[in-house]
Amino acid sequence: MKTLKYIGLAGFAILGVSSLLVAKSAMAIEKAKYTVLEKEDDFEIRQYDSQIVAETYVNGDLEDVGNEGFRRLYGYISGDNKKKQSISMTAPVGQEAGSEKIAMTAPVKQEKKDNQWRITFLMPAEYTLETLPEPNDTRVKLKVDPGRLMAAVRYTGTWSEDGYEENRAWLEEYIQKRGLTKAGDPVWARYDPPFMPWFLRRNEVLIPIENF
Repeated sequence: MKTLKYIGLAGFAILGVSSLLVAKSAMAIEKAKYTVLEKEDDFEIRQYDSQIVAETYVNGDLEDVGNEGFRRLYGYISGDNKKKQSISMTAPVGQEAGSEKIAMTAPVKQEKKDNQWRITFLMPAEYTLETLPEPNDTRVKLKVDPGRLMAAVRYTGTWSEDGYEENRAWLEEYIQKRGLTKAGDPVWARYDPPFMPWFLRRNEVLIPIENF
């Protein structure tokens, strides 16, 4: 029994170190920029800056569409794209423009739009629409999302529909309690990669609101 105990403690120690390394790596990823205007427990009122995103639309259920959308967008930032070339950088005739890898950012967002799910990746701040490479996949588009005032609730846990719905309901209750007015549909934001332990994952539900 003592041997099993020591093995267990060692396992927990390894898990703890691994979790810290994963969390540190996730913290280094560029994240969407916003200003917190008000905070109450796990709820916040935020003003988001405008941002460039890569977007794709997927049909299906809330839990299923995320994987398909993620694959398309991850393919784009991994090099399934074509660099834009200025006149001074024009490739010789017959030579195709190369691809470009783009750094991963956070969060991955998901929201319902016209009976489809819109999945988006934030593009790094160093890019503009003019300098981002063109997607090879016609289902991936580049777009500027305008700045928005958002109510947000933050939680940890798995990427389940139950977790999303529970926190969406809490956020809507908070908005009603504060006397705020919704200005759009809920957005599900996930900050961490699939290999992040569920108890360390940062998840959020965001709802656009009018001025408060």
